[in-house]
Amino acid sequence: MDVLIEYFAKGLMTMLMIAMPCVLTAAGIGLVVGILQAVTQVQEQTIAAAPKIFAVFLVIVLLGTGYMKLLSNLFEEGKVIAFEVVPKTDAYVLPSDYYNYTKPFLDEMKTDVKKDMTPMRDLLNNAAKPQGIAERDRFNFLRNGATDVPTPNLVERKKITENGR
Repeated sequence: MDVLIEYFAKGLMTMLMIAMPCVLTAAGIGLVVGILQAVTQVQEQTIAAAPKIFAVFLVIVLLGTGYMKLLSNLFEEGKVIAFEVVPKTDAYVLPSDYYNYTKPFLDEMKTDVKKDMTPMRDLLNNAAKPQGIAERDRFNFLRNGATDVPTPNLVERKKITENGR
């Protein structure tokens, strides 16, 4: 367990080592541009964005190979832990005959799937039939009193009667 915690801590440190130069560069450029804006009284938000983007890009270009080495070393160490350390440690591995003596999903296997599915099957087979409605009332229930052709409103009726004269 200590190996996994140590690897997690190493991953966090690698993340900080990669992000910190970029963040500090952006903060430093922002501070310098902010002071220059205060001195010149030019309060434009977009002025600070371009130098920050350029400086962070420059940091990534300059330190990119180091970042790749850090990440590849972390990945290689993770592979060693996953494929060599953990399988050889008894504390992390279940014995090969573990499931011969324990039945972890025994309760789930006891349920009868076909018996549990009958209410769902009834609902799917009778989906077009509304529940609790007599067959003679079914047509009225589904139509909701709507007519096939909508009736014109008062303004439309007036126009129809004027055009008809």
